Amino acid sequence: MITPSQFDFDVVVIGGGSAGYAAANATARGGLRTVVIEGGQDVGGLCILRGCMPTKALLYAAEVKHLAEHAATWGIHVPEVRFDFAKVMARKNTMIADFAGYRRQQLESGRFKFIRAKARFVDPHTIELDNGQRLTSAHFVISTGSVVSAPPLPQLNSAGFLTSDDALTLERLPQSLIVLGGGAVAVEFAQFFARFGVRVTLLQRSRHLLRDFDTDVAEVMENVFRREGIEIFAGTRLLDVQVEGGLKHVSFEHAGRSHTVSAEQIFHGLGRSPNVAGLNLPAAGVTLDAAGRVATDAQMRTSAPHVFAAGDCAGPHEIVHLAIQQGETAAHTILGARPPRAMDYRLLISVVFTEPQVACVGLTETRARSQGREFIAASYPFNDHGKSLLMEAKDGFVKLLADPRTGEILGGACVGPAGGELIHEIVAAMAKRTTVSELAALPHYHPTLAEIWTYPAEELAAAVSG
Repeated sequence: MITPSQFDFDVVVIGGGSAGYAAANATARGGLRTVVIEGGQDVGGLCILRGCMPTKALLYAAEVKHLAEHAATWGIHVPEVRFDFAKVMARKNTMIADFAGYRRQQLESGRFKFIRAKARFVDPHTIELDNGQRLTSAHFVISTGSVVSAPPLPQLNSAGFLTSDDALTLERLPQSLIVLGGGAVAVEFAQFFARFGVRVTLLQRSRHLLRDFDTDVAEVMENVFRREGIEIFAGTRLLDVQVEGGLKHVSFEHAGRSHTVSAEQIFHGLGRSPNVAGLNLPAAGVTLDAAGRVATDAQMRTSAPHVFAAGDCAGPHEIVHLAIQQGETAAHTILGARPPRAMDYRLLISVVFTEPQVACVGLTETRARSQGREFIAASYPFNDHGKSLLMEAKDGFVKLLADPRTGEILGGACVGPAGGELIHEIVAAMAKRTTVSELAALPHYHPTLAEIWTYPAEELAAAVSG
C-alpha cells in the first residue's frame, strides 16, 4: 500500500510490548517508515516485565520446593527443605532483566525509530507526545496493553492490597493472605504463596475456580488446592473490607450467610482492563466495545480505517501469542499484502501454570453447548496412566471433543502434569483438522505422557464409526 508522503511517518505504533514490536518489525521490514512510541516506565511489555515470564519463574521455584518436600515418595531423603526468599526473587529479577534487555535491543536496533514518551491523539492523523512534540502518520497501531482492574469495593483502596505487579517486587512474604479472584492470575499466585508457607484464603465470585474452563477441570484444581491447605470460598459476594488490629478483614456473602476472613494482606487478582485512558481515542475516531477494549475487525482495524489495535487493549483474549499474531495481522493489512490475513480464534489456547497445569484449546463442553454445537466427548485419567503413575502425578485427566458425524477434533483439555506442553499435540491436530481416528492411529512412544491422548481418541473413534 502506497502511503501519502505528507505525513512524518507511514506507521506510528503506540506501545512497545509483544504486539507493538511484532507490528513495527513487520511494517519496517516491509519498507514503511515506522516509529514506536513507548510511554511505560520500563521497556519490555507486560509479559516480560510483570506477566508471563516473572510469574512462571516464581511458580517453577515453588514447584521445585514442593517436589523436594515430597522427595520421600521416590525414596529420596531430604532432611530439611529451606528457602531464601530474597534469592528466589533475585533469580527472577536477573532473568527478567535479561529478557527485557533483549527486547530493548530489538526496539533500539534501528530498524525503526524508537521514542520514549506518552502519546495522545490530537486528530485522526496526529499524536502529541508528553514532551510537546507532535507527529503525523498515515497509519497507527494501538498496542498499549492493560492495567490492573479497579478494585470491586472502594474500601479496598483505603485498606490497601497487593496486585500481581506488587507481588513481583515483594521483599518478604506475608504470613497470611486473602486472594480475591479465581482466574489464572489469582490461582497461580495463590498456589505460589501457599507453597512458600503463606496461609491462603481464596474468595471467588463464580461457583468454581477457572470459570473459562469446564467444571470437571475446575474441580480437580479445587481438590488439589484444598489438599495443599488453601481455603476456598466460591460463589461469594464481597461486602466490606476493614483494617483492625494489624490485620485486614474481608466480609462476604457465601451460601446465604455472611462471613469474615482475616489476613495480613489482600491480593487483588480480579483481572486487568485495557490501558486506553489518556489516548484521547475519540479525536482519532476510534470507539471502544462494551468491555472497554478497542473495537476491531478480523484484520485488527478499528472504527477509524487507518487505525489498528493489537494485544491486551484490543482483546478479546489477553494471551501473548495472540497479541503477536494480532500485531502481525495489523501490519499485514497496512502493507496491503496478499492474500489478506485475518485473525481466527478457532485454535484459542489457554494455559494456567499451576501444578497440575491446566490447558485447553478450541471448544470446551460449556462453550459448545452455548453455541448449540453438537459434540461427543471422552476423557482419560492420569491416575490410570503409566508415565504419570511413575511420576506420582495422579491428579487430573485429558479430554477430547469431536464432531459426532465426521470425528474432527473440536477441542481438547488437559489438567495434569505438563498440561501446557501436552495441549500442543491437540493444537497441531486441530490446525490440520485431524479426526479422532487419525489421532488414535498416530504412533506414540511408550511410556510417555503424550500417549494418554490416544485413549479418549480411541473411545471417540469407536463412537463415530459406530
